[in-house]
Amino acid sequence: MASADDDRAIIEKLGYANLQRSERAVRRRNFRIALFFMAPAVLLTSIVLLLPIAFNIYLSFTRWERFKGLDQFGGLDNYQLLLNHPQFETAFTSTVVWVTASLIIPVGLGLVLALMLRGIPMEGTFKNIIFLPRVLAPTSIGVIWFYVYAPHGVLNSVLSLISGHPVDTGWLYTDQTTMPSIIATYVWQNVGLVMVLLLLGLAAIPTDPIEAARMDGASNRQVLQYIVLPLLTPTLLVVSMLSILAGFGAFDLLWVMGISYPGQRTLSLSVYMYFVGFNKGSWAYAAAIAVFLGAISIAVTWVQALLQARAERLRG
Repeated sequence: MASADDDRAIIEKLGYANLQRSERAVRRRNFRIALFFMAPAVLLTSIVLLLPIAFNIYLSFTRWERFKGLDQFGGLDNYQLLLNHPQFETAFTSTVVWVTASLIIPVGLGLVLALMLRGIPMEGTFKNIIFLPRVLAPTSIGVIWFYVYAPHGVLNSVLSLISGHPVDTGWLYTDQTTMPSIIATYVWQNVGLVMVLLLLGLAAIPTDPIEAARMDGASNRQVLQYIVLPLLTPTLLVVSMLSILAGFGAFDLLWVMGISYPGQRTLSLSVYMYFVGFNKGSWAYAAAIAVFLGAISIAVTWVQALLQARAERLRG
């Protein structure tokens, strides 16, 4: 005969099984309810976002050019042309330079500004002044700085005043100065956003480890190197990812400021894609460039997610 303990164990086991079934039923019901409420957003996203992406991928495998050839399958022809075209290679190289500069300079300068401004008097005023260019439209910034960099613009006038002899450098007309000039404008516009995001990350860092380190005699450099920067790593990863994605998708500033540059179409892949699609009418080839940019963006996001997870494990 079964003992009282065995009966109690059976009852507890049956109760646990019933509890599990009840929890599964509740989860299924909650999932159906959530799916019902998400259905309009999912449908709208599919129509506005997913369907155009799917059509663009299909378009990249066709021979569509100036309203002809949409029904003609071209296979990998557009991608082969993409990898073998010299202008694509130049545009890709320019994009890598642009993305690297738009990552390193704004993030590095934004980190320095965030560390310098945190806790000082009139911190809010300085933050607002540095962040102000971010609220301006990139096209308007491009127009303003186009005239600043003009041969008889503000920059050359200041340099002429400092040097004592006329300076008429065409900053946006030569290979050596066009990209650095546009990068400087981009940094001026976006460093404020990076600074604010890093300031938020610094504010989320607990003060106890810092105070304990200072009590143990750690210097400011040691506190920064061994406490602040490791705890700020998740924020730095997010800021870096946003900077990289923004760099790959940059168009308006490059388009407006490089309008008089002879090689404007190769300033970036986005600008090159626009020229190929709307000036030459090679829409299938432009779609292949868009797919290539999308693949790069997905790869960057995936790498960032892996690094973010690793950083969280190290912190844990």
